[in-house]
Amino acid sequence: MTYLFIADLHLSPEHPRLVRGFFDLLDQYKTQNTQLFILGDWFNAWIGDDYTAPWLDEVVQHLQQFNQAGNQIYFQVGNRDFALGQAFLDQFNGKLLPDIYILTIAQTHFRLEHGDALCTDDVAYQRFKKVIRNPLVLKILKSTPLNFRQKLANGFRKRSRESQQNKSYEIMDVNSKAVEQALENTDILIHGHTHRPAIHDVKNKPRIVLGDWREKTSEAMILEVDETGKWQFIKWRIR
Repeated sequence: MTYLFIADLHLSPEHPRLVRGFFDLLDQYKTQNTQLFILGDWFNAWIGDDYTAPWLDEVVQHLQQFNQAGNQIYFQVGNRDFALGQAFLDQFNGKLLPDIYILTIAQTHFRLEHGDALCTDDVAYQRFKKVIRNPLVLKILKSTPLNFRQKLANGFRKRSRESQQNKSYEIMDVNSKAVEQALENTDILIHGHTHRPAIHDVKNKPRIVLGDWREKTSEAMILEVDETGKWQFIKWRIR
């Protein structure tokens, strides 16, 4: 069995190469009895499980084929696709994981999360997240028309880009104390979000930061773990 971890694909119809790269990944691991874990920001924006489009139908078809070959898909929401729910995942027997999930492989405990909760120095973002992720707010948003949600998502992305230009590198990265707390009762921390792929040593415990999918460099850093718990950080090439 292969456990595969990816994050920050930011799939959208505007970036077909990234979509094709995802299809290539599914094809590569289709015959390996793969447990695929997508740790947030799978899509560049998600306005609700009632959203449909031809490009998304193709994504679902590939995921269905992947699942029918004996593989399983797991998903944690990110800051871009926090509205994605089980209704969408049900189309290919996917499973929605909680924001923090402990996966045990051969007695090694892996803590999985998107990573935005570790960026505690970004106070403005954490406040916004607390509001927008409130179940009542989400319920109200999901009841609005699709075109309104699309405009809202576009506005959020624009404000996010503008906000990032005025924030320091350190503020948008993880907080060291938050990371130490996350690793207290586990062996390995895996997350994405920061777009700074690397392996960090935190008091003799690995913190593995998955890479975002990049068209400019045509690559992404992903993590592969075998059934013995042995892991390797590998570079995925995007055609």
